[in-house]
Amino acid sequence: MRRPIRFPREGAPLLDIFCAARARPPGSIQFTPAQIEQILRTVRRTPEVMVKVTGGGTRRRAVAAHLSYIGRNGKLEIETDEGQRIAKADQKSLLDDWHLELSPGQYRKAKDDKPPPRAVKLTRNITLSMPKPTPPDKVLAAARAFARERFGAKHRYALVLHTDQKHPHVHLVVKAEGLDGRRLHIDKAMLREWREDFARMMREQGVAANATPRVVRGRNKGGPKDPVYRMEPSKSRALRARAESVIRELWETRTIKDPARATLLRTREAVVAGWQSVAAALDAQGEIVLAGDVRYFVQNLSPVRTDRERLAQDYIRHARTQTKGEDAERDRRIERSR
Repeated sequence: MRRPIRFPREGAPLLDIFCAARARPPGSIQFTPAQIEQILRTVRRTPEVMVKVTGGGTRRRAVAAHLSYIGRNGKLEIETDEGQRIAKADQKSLLDDWHLELSPGQYRKAKDDKPPPRAVKLTRNITLSMPKPTPPDKVLAAARAFARERFGAKHRYALVLHTDQKHPHVHLVVKAEGLDGRRLHIDKAMLREWREDFARMMREQGVAANATPRVVRGRNKGGPKDPVYRMEPSKSRALRARAESVIRELWETRTIKDPARATLLRTREAVVAGWQSVAAALDAQGEIVLAGDVRYFVQNLSPVRTDRERLAQDYIRHARTQTKGEDAERDRRIERSR
């Protein structure tokens, strides 16, 4: 028996909108103004926020090292949850105030010849980012509002803005143990909510921002910044071995076969069907222009590529560029010899 699908609440994720569009005839669906705005932002490719959990310290000295890193070893002031701005000399006092040594669970030992329990994280490190050319002060203001709303009455935290990289971003360090003794547990649903919250707060700063799953936007999984076939072996042997396997297959068969492609294609078919249902529902609601934008968006989704296919394409691009460079150098040598 098919499980009934409820109509999504206002501000719910776009995947829930897909479910609602498939659950009933298009004429019976009425998207709320908030949902229409979300669809509009997505199909017009409004910049997406990034909220990423980058780890956390399991010992006080690890937390101190991370604070030193995000403070650029004293060059940047760190802002606390109490609004104080502290320099490098005051970071020790901040950690003293957090009483990390009293966090339960970090002194557990193995019992009865069993493996030692996993180390308890004393802090959670979070990065909040927007693509350039977003004004850094807007990112900082939204990050402050996010931290205050999410952690202000529950967890101690500190943050700092970085502008020395491509995207303006804020590093947020949150004490894992809350003021009520409960620990901060982060799952995928919570991360999704955090992205939606941060996007909303960026919009409150007057900056266009969106938060939708990558798959809904037809985006492939992001890969390493640098092609792994050019990485030093010590950096990632597993990634390098995968890249060498791709290159070997290209040389031997002139093509790449990846069983994962079938799964990605099924996911893409579901996404396309969901968008088409959304377009039909918008037509029935009288949102003709937006329905047309949705159909155009679907027609221009990026091609489906697996990790192996992406590596192969990157290698082919690299090889062609290298060949062109060698041809140009040969032509210059010939010209000089005349």
